[in-house]
Amino acid sequence: MRSTFFGNLEQGTGAFALQNSKMLRVHLNGEVLARQGAMVAYQGQMDFNYQGSGSVGKLLKKMVTGEGVPLMRVSGQGLLFLAHDADDIHLFYLENEGITVNGANLLAYDPHLATDIQRVQGAGIATGGLFNTTVTGTGWVAVTTHGTPVQLDTAQAPTYADGQAAVCWSANLHVGVHRTVKLGALIGRGSGEALQLAFQGPGFVLVQASEGPTVPPHSHGG
Repeated sequence: MRSTFFGNLEQGTGAFALQNSKMLRVHLNGEVLARQGAMVAYQGQMDFNYQGSGSVGKLLKKMVTGEGVPLMRVSGQGLLFLAHDADDIHLFYLENEGITVNGANLLAYDPHLATDIQRVQGAGIATGGLFNTTVTGTGWVAVTTHGTPVQLDTAQAPTYADGQAAVCWSANLHVGVHRTVKLGALIGRGSGEALQLAFQGPGFVLVQASEGPTVPPHSHGG
């Protein structure tokens, strides 16, 4: 796997490139799948269409789990610019391998890549934020992070992360749920419970600097 974050992916050598740290530039000559509403500009001739979930099974998974984001299929030729809430953007190029992504952090990917929604082992449907999207094959994936992330080598030591702060990780990792022994210790804000994702095996996990944007305090006038 190559990535701008790993430092083994030369900028500007493929269809996906960073215009800057917060904007993705896609050299489109065919199709790409992107988060709905992520287009900020384009040059050339392009069509934008709603992208469904695909099979009935995928649609049911999406409805039951709440995982994933609405997608659009962009087709045509030219330069497409994508962004989301001025979040930082990181590129991955898969080479017949997989990456698991928190659906809320998925910005764009090549349409020939396969996707599926999977449940973290030991987490029930009632436990929020523990369903994630696995992307496999050969091609480009762009993910966003809220703040500057840290890359953790899961082979070095037992690794744990808040379910909302974990952005993406190697698909080959064994991922489970770690519950804090002290019931009153709410050490992770994202899940609202004393539990974290536990990662085992050789690979990486990318963790963002927060559990995601929060809604500022407000009042509703009468």
